[in-house]
Amino acid sequence: MQIKPQQLAGALQKNIAPVYYLSGDEPQQLGELADAIRQSAKQQEYTSREIFFADKAFDWKQLSVSADNYSIFADKKILDLRLPSGTLGTDGVKALTTYCQHLPEDTLLLVTAGKITKDAQKSSWFQAIDKVGCIVQVWPLTGQELLRWIQDRLQQRGITAEPGAVKILADRMEGNLLAAAQEIEKLYVLFGAGKLNTQQILDVVADNSRYDVFKLVESALTAQPDKVLKILFSLKAEGIASAIVLWALMRETRILISYKAAQSQGEKELILKKNGVWGERKQLIDSSSKRLTHPELNNVLVLGAKADRQIKGQQRGDAWETLLEACLGLGSVLVFGKTG
Repeated sequence: MQIKPQQLAGALQKNIAPVYYLSGDEPQQLGELADAIRQSAKQQEYTSREIFFADKAFDWKQLSVSADNYSIFADKKILDLRLPSGTLGTDGVKALTTYCQHLPEDTLLLVTAGKITKDAQKSSWFQAIDKVGCIVQVWPLTGQELLRWIQDRLQQRGITAEPGAVKILADRMEGNLLAAAQEIEKLYVLFGAGKLNTQQILDVVADNSRYDVFKLVESALTAQPDKVLKILFSLKAEGIASAIVLWALMRETRILISYKAAQSQGEKELILKKNGVWGERKQLIDSSSKRLTHPELNNVLVLGAKADRQIKGQQRGDAWETLLEACLGLGSVLVFGKTG
């Protein structure tokens, strides 16, 4: 069964499915959905939990061994399978399909994965999960959906804010739900529950470190390597999470790729509006898209994937050095791993 993220809470109240498959590129939504499933399972006495990270070296036999390994205390258990890439490989396909065809008793399988392709949704393993379990796909929130998400998040903390203040918060976070959630927690700590006005929110979310992250992207696109190096070094020294920097770089790269693709179809303005690009940024996106080639932009995505693996400890190397390469790539200072 496939449901929308907002339908999960109601589905969990009815019953616990034997398999849950969560996929998408928005970590905040994925994390909260997974937490909701684990919490509901805990209330149903699923007290044991095993976590697996399905990287390239993962032995899929571990899944079946754990599923068949009954506790002497007869505990219900959760098999928490993390699948960052969203791809399974031959062994993974076989393991998940077999699991769904022979569901173990008192066991809940929770799979959290990256975004999957349309072709993967037609595969045998996806259909096997769809038949016995629950599938939820998440997408980055934009426009009114993002505003509603922020409004709901504020209300959960007992905070009411003026519509204009909510819009300011959405604009500053630019779709980064993790950053938005952190800012809302900061507002709650500072002001507690109650009404907030626009100026209060402006004062709190005017974060210089976040501003520097966007200045980094701007400096990269305007091919200012000295400024890029200075800002990147400053962000690292201040303890800013490398994942935040990666998110900003990859977001801009994907916007540029979409913008270039939309040029031939006359849908440039639609792409800009959809991604919240306005003012001077519109001109920057337009000029950058004319300068950067598709191979250059794809290479930046490859560097982003490398940095992501390094941040997660799945690949050797310094993620900050890889982020620097990605910045230089956006400025056409570095192409395909070579400086020019």
